[in-house]
Amino acid sequence: MYAIIATGGKQYKVEEGDIIRVEKLGVEAGETVTFDQVLGVCNRKLKVGDPTVSGATVEGTVVENGKGKKVIVYKYKPKKTYHKKNGHRQQYTAVKIDKINVK
Repeated sequence: MYAIIATGGKQYKVEEGDIIRVEKLGVEAGETVTFDQVLGVCNRKLKVGDPTVSGATVEGTVVENGKGKKVIVYKYKPKKTYHKKNGHRQQYTAVKIDKINVK
């Protein structure tokens, strides 16, 4: 059984026991989180929502909060003396999927 959820402007295909990295949720490690935006659920037959499946939720436990690898942003203009180097580390929340609930 799997579900397709939406959080942080992205969509994730999850199964029970999966650990996914989503945009930072602002929840401490060890707490539970519930995803209400379930776009589809498959239990031998795919059930697609319009836009979400009514009564379906996905529950998970926050494993950790952290930062991803550094991405270097380098801008320059040729034949000019313009060079700009910048780095960015995106914050994430790692969530372990515990249960997929469907009514």
